Amino acid sequence: MESFREKILRDSPRLSPESKFRFACNPEVPCFGKCCANVNIFLTPYDVLRMKNVLGITSADFLERYTIPLLLEEQQLPVVVLRMEDDDEQKCPFVSDGGCTIYDDRPWSCRMYPLGLATSKIPGGEGEEFCFVVEEGDTICQGFNEDREWTVEEWLKDQDVNVFNRKSESYMQLTLHPHFLENKQLDERQMQEFFKTCYDIDGFRRKLFESSFFDRFDISDDVKEQLKVDDEALLEFAITKWLRFALFRENTMVVKDGELERGAKALGWKVE
Repeated sequence: MESFREKILRDSPRLSPESKFRFACNPEVPCFGKCCANVNIFLTPYDVLRMKNVLGITSADFLERYTIPLLLEEQQLPVVVLRMEDDDEQKCPFVSDGGCTIYDDRPWSCRMYPLGLATSKIPGGEGEEFCFVVEEGDTICQGFNEDREWTVEEWLKDQDVNVFNRKSESYMQLTLHPHFLENKQLDERQMQEFFKTCYDIDGFRRKLFESSFFDRFDISDDVKEQLKVDDEALLEFAITKWLRFALFRENTMVVKDGELERGAKALGWKVE
């Protein structure tokens, strides 16, 4: 069966940065806020970081209260979607009559709409990536009837999409790892490591600072101090250093010499 991604890549008109479209979303639009219901909003790790921080709760609390864990069908990767309210309307928990209550920290998907992003790129840059207008036949959105005209480039800048793209680049590259492109899957332990490291950033910090982690890996004092207080630096370290080492044994972490010796002895190897 053809996937939604395959259909988009096949059928959707490719928009360039200069392509124009008409759209507006504000309290003057009759349907304002109504589209924020009964919708699947996939959250990136950076989305979770921003949202849990603006709410003043831990990442574990945010995941439990506001998300539903899923597995991506193609890659069998654990992801999370925003949990809608358990009522007839199934509204987003952060929408009010006045609009989004966490507007400055809203997720990437909300910033992009009414644009979508499709990609067939693989590591190395091969393939294409383009924006398209999300126009569903039964959409209730009347924002398309407004006179405000945008170019794609103007919209992405106005909605701070490019900032979110930069902050999520390492995560997106990880999901395009050759391991997944070769149709290999993570085992249960690896999936748990992927999920907890990407999404429960406060739990990952505890893992570093409340275990023997720094006794086993060579991390500078400056980096340790940064990881202790900077969530964004911690997330970047988690994805570009730890997960690439833990899942794919890439040379992104430096194991201390004593740990190598202890590990060899544990395997029964002779150490000179």
